[in-house]
Amino acid sequence: MWPCITIFRPLLLKLRSRYAFSKDTQLTLVSPSKLIFRPSASCTGVGKKWTRPTGYDTGLKTYNSLTKQKEPLVLAQEGIATWYSCGPTVYDHAHLGHACSYVRFDIIQRILSRVFGINVIHVMVITDIDDKIIRRALEKSISPTILARMYEEEFKNDMLALKVLPPAVYLRVTENIPQIVAFIEGIIRNEHAYATKQGDVYFDIGSIGDRYGKLMGAGDAAGEPGDTEKRDSRDFALWKASKPQEPSWESPWGKGRPGWHIECSTIASSVFGSQLDIHSGGVDLAFPHHENEIAQCEAYHQCGQWGNYFLHSGHLHLKGSAEKMSKSLNNYITIKDFLESYSTNEFRMFCLLTKYRSAIDYSDASLNEARSSLATITAFTHDAQAYMRGQLQCQAVQEGALWERLAETKANVVRALADDFDTPRVVNAIMSLVSHGNRHLQPIAKPDRSPRSPAVFGAFLTYIREVFEVLGVDLLDRKEPHSVDSSGTLENVVEQLARFRSDVRAFALSVEDMPGEPAHASPRPHSEKLPLLKACDTLRKDLASIGVHIRVSVFIKNSETLRK
Repeated sequence: MWPCITIFRPLLLKLRSRYAFSKDTQLTLVSPSKLIFRPSASCTGVGKKWTRPTGYDTGLKTYNSLTKQKEPLVLAQEGIATWYSCGPTVYDHAHLGHACSYVRFDIIQRILSRVFGINVIHVMVITDIDDKIIRRALEKSISPTILARMYEEEFKNDMLALKVLPPAVYLRVTENIPQIVAFIEGIIRNEHAYATKQGDVYFDIGSIGDRYGKLMGAGDAAGEPGDTEKRDSRDFALWKASKPQEPSWESPWGKGRPGWHIECSTIASSVFGSQLDIHSGGVDLAFPHHENEIAQCEAYHQCGQWGNYFLHSGHLHLKGSAEKMSKSLNNYITIKDFLESYSTNEFRMFCLLTKYRSAIDYSDASLNEARSSLATITAFTHDAQAYMRGQLQCQAVQEGALWERLAETKANVVRALADDFDTPRVVNAIMSLVSHGNRHLQPIAKPDRSPRSPAVFGAFLTYIREVFEVLGVDLLDRKEPHSVDSSGTLENVVEQLARFRSDVRAFALSVEDMPGEPAHASPRPHSEKLPLLKACDTLRKDLASIGVHIRVSVFIKNSETLRK
């Protein structure tokens, strides 16, 4: 081992602006030409301290995994939240554990945008190249690309079925390889990564010293298995040298493919730059994935704090089991199978009944609780509407008290949502309002001609419906006449119809030389073909009336029509 040298104040002042070190920082000589900076024991934790962002204070508080406590939500720009989330690794069916995380963060994004007026710019990555994808493709004897596209499409359909709002854009890893290579080159230039003779590239954890471990304090955690040329067992792969039967891309280090963590750092940075407001994912991604994302981004951008807030959703457990729902444990339920027994509304209510960062138990009892809550609201809606129509006779209601209770509920709901998006408190407040309203709707056998107060119950119903619409629960329970699959079928039918019309029209417009006509005469279709042209024009107009517009051989589909 080479000796350890203490950097004293004069030299330290020159280095502090770049490395953010404090006094008595140590420098380790690992070779005659290689130095590594490491904070001394007295500096432990300095590099991990969270700094409150400067910018727009939303007035909300959210639990930040970086500090392990609630913090004021401060955004870089007023009214705009930049949000990056880790999407699926598309090698298999999505299950309820995935659904729970995506629905919970969908609820938070809806709250930010529809209650507090914040424009959420959400970007999600699709991991379409990975060890698991390669293994599964080999098992099925198909291309990794085909496998990934198949499960990507299924994932998107599952999200639509769960009414999860899509991000502003999905970005695939395989479509961002040049950006990933350039990002790795930047980390190497900043002396935080190194290439091996075999063509692998590793992040140099030792080069950032005590700054590693901001999320989980995992500076001494065991690293991933890999090349024996790694400088530290904790160093992780940024680029993996190609192996037989694996997809690969050209790079300065030879053919290969990206490591797991680098994709998210690159794609988030390519969209949002050196500062990100919110990063989300399941709690199982906090280490090592998010931890390594932070290290990569701060090494590339040479900044002290890349992501300002990390939000993590709790695991979904099968009732009575300490293990999370997981494909690797073979204890999962696919989203498609689940929706054969329960509705989207019931699953979303199930998610609303616990805090987003808490573990949640999946059981018939917990789902029945969600179903029962919705049934209680439906029954109240029915009775309140009957009262408003004059079909339900009740004693005189205390109208003033009801208006007061409604105003109190509205204030409580906003306070709960502003306090780390506390949906259980919101549901409790709404159920309490429903209970209060029910007490005033007790039927009487004989009308007593007392004054009626239908307006206040109309206000109750409107408000309850609005709150749940914000949260993604449709109390009107409007059904899509066609499923996602049938929409895809209809799209194919329209495409074939447009192509058939194009072929018929081309035939009708075809001309033949007529004997005796001058050579300079304008060609025109035969008269017997004119009805075909007329029929094509009629079809085009008829399709336009239902939202399908044909331009020559290209058609533009009205997405609203396709859902009808």
